[in-house]
Amino acid sequence: MAFPGHKQMKNSRTAAPALGLVALLALSACASDEGEVDAAASSTPTNEATDAHASDSEHHDEATDAHDDGGSAQEAAAKTPRLVATYDGGIVVLDAASLEVVGDVAIDGFNRVSPAGDGRHVAVSTEGGWAILDAGTWSQGHGDHDHYFTADPALTDLFIEAETPGHVVPHDGLTALWDDGTGSVTVVETSEWTDMVEHEHLHVMREWTADEAHHGVAAVEQDGDMWVTRGNDEERTGAMLLDGEDAEVVVSDECPGVHGETTVETADGTEFVLFGCNDGVLVFHGDHVHKLATGGDYARTGNLHAVDGSDIVLGDFKDDPDAGLGLGEITLIDPAAETVTVIDPFQGAGALYTWRGQARGTDGEALVLGTDGVLRTLDPATGEQTAEAQVIDAWDVPEEWQTAHPSVTVLDGMAYVSDPATQTVHAVDYVTGEIWKSAEVGFALNEVTGVTG
Repeated sequence: MAFPGHKQMKNSRTAAPALGLVALLALSACASDEGEVDAAASSTPTNEATDAHASDSEHHDEATDAHDDGGSAQEAAAKTPRLVATYDGGIVVLDAASLEVVGDVAIDGFNRVSPAGDGRHVAVSTEGGWAILDAGTWSQGHGDHDHYFTADPALTDLFIEAETPGHVVPHDGLTALWDDGTGSVTVVETSEWTDMVEHEHLHVMREWTADEAHHGVAAVEQDGDMWVTRGNDEERTGAMLLDGEDAEVVVSDECPGVHGETTVETADGTEFVLFGCNDGVLVFHGDHVHKLATGGDYARTGNLHAVDGSDIVLGDFKDDPDAGLGLGEITLIDPAAETVTVIDPFQGAGALYTWRGQARGTDGEALVLGTDGVLRTLDPATGEQTAEAQVIDAWDVPEEWQTAHPSVTVLDGMAYVSDPATQTVHAVDYVTGEIWKSAEVGFALNEVTGVTG
């Protein structure tokens, strides 16, 4: 792809043993401390979330009935997407169409949210492990059509213990949970979350533990292939592919500070798996490993976003290790052409963004939310802006990544911008730049994710 006025960077490839095509579900933007303790699954939480689980027993009873298609479950005419967001002291669930609050669950501590992969459940990283939230929206197949249901959102009694809960990656019908504190990976069937919640028991189909614990990620395919990162508590060095017997198939340690991963199936059906590095991007494809350099001793891409059918992967970019959270440039990565293009999405306006300010549209559009309060939509093939919306007021980049600040999330073809300062959420048509709906939600939202129902 040609990007006028911007430099493309290209590097060599290193041959590796042949492997089958694989893919990872994008899951980006995280950071955590690392520790050491065994990870296990339990139906009864043993951490600070215990009180939240106990005090929410009434909601859990309703959720159990909902899983049984009775009790509080209500049939809907169509899918009901919902937003799930953390705030200081709890988790709030919003109807994605009306932006009305449909659930509020108290849970202490700093919590993070990741989709469990089935369009209904969310893994909540909290003290001592992952709590599983039922967002209360789901579909049920019935012959040649589906039925749709909603119920009250609630924390379930399924709790997965971990020293330091990290990435949760649904991919190819499997969900892999990585414990940063132990380097342990727990894999379950994505379709079994409802059954596991009902029986308060985790159905573990595979477990693996890294030689040394580190802040990492894993993703697994049905044929047994598993991608895992490499490193220890002092440095992260790369990634590797394991087969179903845990034997190393493809290994690369050419990715210092490995963080952020995604997959893309390009327009011609070719699959690539990418990992962000402190000096570029690591690309796995077929029987080769490609290292795409971004130039300089420190030129970090740490978060990656892909959409199948798009030939370009969106990444963040940081060339000053002391610059803090605010970033002024993005990367547009063409894995087939082996190029990385760095551009200023603000076209000299001087705005910044954070890792919470990037997303992809349904058709591959690159979205960037700036500190000027403008949500910009870019054509990933050219880097040119196609739409913009002045969604919120200007804001400042916080010093700590845990601090609540504006974010953008795409769900069901709509972009959702949160503004903790005003406790508002805005639904934006990122194709036209029209602000479709705004609402005061009464919470300073921090992390935001979504479920499709």
